[in-house]
Amino acid sequence: MGGNEIPPGERATLELPIASLSNHTPMTMPVHVVRGRNPGACLLISAAIHGDEINGVEIIRRLVRHPALDRLQGTLLCVPVVNVFGFVARSRYLPDGRDLNRSFPGSPRGSLASRLAHAFMKEMVTQCTHVIDLHTAAIHRVNLPQIRAKLDDPATFDMARAFGVPVLVPSQLRDGSLRQAVVERGIPVVLYEAGEALRFEEVAIRAGLRGILNVMRHLRMLRGAGARVRPLEPLIVQSSSWLRAPQSGVLRMYKGVGARVQPGDILGTIADPFGERETPVQAPFAGVAIGRSNLPIVNEGDALFHLARVVKPEDAQMHIESFYNLHSGSSDFGREDDGAII
Repeated sequence: MGGNEIPPGERATLELPIASLSNHTPMTMPVHVVRGRNPGACLLISAAIHGDEINGVEIIRRLVRHPALDRLQGTLLCVPVVNVFGFVARSRYLPDGRDLNRSFPGSPRGSLASRLAHAFMKEMVTQCTHVIDLHTAAIHRVNLPQIRAKLDDPATFDMARAFGVPVLVPSQLRDGSLRQAVVERGIPVVLYEAGEALRFEEVAIRAGLRGILNVMRHLRMLRGAGARVRPLEPLIVQSSSWLRAPQSGVLRMYKGVGARVQPGDILGTIADPFGERETPVQAPFAGVAIGRSNLPIVNEGDALFHLARVVKPEDAQMHIESFYNLHSGSSDFGREDDGAII
């Protein structure tokens, strides 16, 4: 990788050159490689493809320090910050204003986003057998921990199920996304969505770490390091849609992510600043809230609640509460270190 060779049984942190800033300061992409002594799957974990989605950065920090990796079989590739330009600027995008996750597989002669995507595909994706891509909601939104994937592929579905999140969302491939580029190479890939941009959310981070370890056990990369807690059986989302603001004004929200809803339930109320005109925001169908806006000031048409239809909506809230109880207490992974579970 990048002209470097990491022998079996060793690990290394590499700095892969990608471009320079306008003042000639070089920019590199950090990659942590862990090779087991014995052969096995090669799992790529990527985070911060959108530079402001930072939960995945902390998940990878805890992962590479986890003692279970001492028993690793196969290879683990960890890229905590793919979009290094956006990460430094606390921005979703690259300096050229492009979305890196709409620029794959990229080109060595294209835009900055296209060149970065090409380098990532060449150095990372060509080496791996499986991929987990870590994301959060966009700025001013929050997502319930969930896996988005092409669930009609058996190998991908098995990875998604093993991860151990409350809901699995069948997701179509988007042009230019990393997931599309990886699927076109025949590599199973799942996308973990949890929390919000520019914030650490402890439950989302713990669930992400535990989920990656669950997948590694499923792939027999951590043989002999069995999970102490059996993953919850996920709920399968049948369809989902955003509920939008019927008018502009100030929003008071009554439901959070994970809440079960029934048709006609009032999720919030939009009013003018004096409260003279109030309009309820009502659920159009039964399901569960898997995403929500965090902004109380809204314009007509703004996306407010992301509602999902699930197979058994009557069990959804209890299932999600069990998930949060599992991840909000003390971790079963190891000791405490500087306030974070490793």
